[in-house]
Amino acid sequence: MAKQELSTQEAVTEAKRYLSNAKDILREKGAKEDGFYQDSKYVKMAGHTAYSGVLFALDHYFGKKTKGRKGVDWYKANLSQQDKKMLQTFVSVYELLHLVMAYDGVGDAEVVKLGFQRAEIIIDWVGLRSAA
Repeated sequence: MAKQELSTQEAVTEAKRYLSNAKDILREKGAKEDGFYQDSKYVKMAGHTAYSGVLFALDHYFGKKTKGRKGVDWYKANLSQQDKKMLQTFVSVYELLHLVMAYDGVGDAEVVKLGFQRAEIIIDWVGLRSAA
């Protein structure tokens, strides 16, 4: 099902499914030990999956870009017009989930937890803003 066909509630539910899948990846395969996930392959996979969920929700909320691909600056620009606090949350999610986890494979459990919490804040924000 294409994202344009989804209702806001369905898009938020789907974005939360991404986040749930990311948590499952780490729980099942991350090999957590002494506060760190030991397998960077699964940390990277989980970070990418969770970040994709955030983008899925934001894509549904903001709609299509007129031309070219969406980049992090496009999301920042749209969020800066809507909600400065959410912009800061998005920047944090970008850094934690996309850069630190998905690219670098850093498996500090506290960093992972914070990234997931902030991802959920953005997804919930999309649900609330779209319902209003």
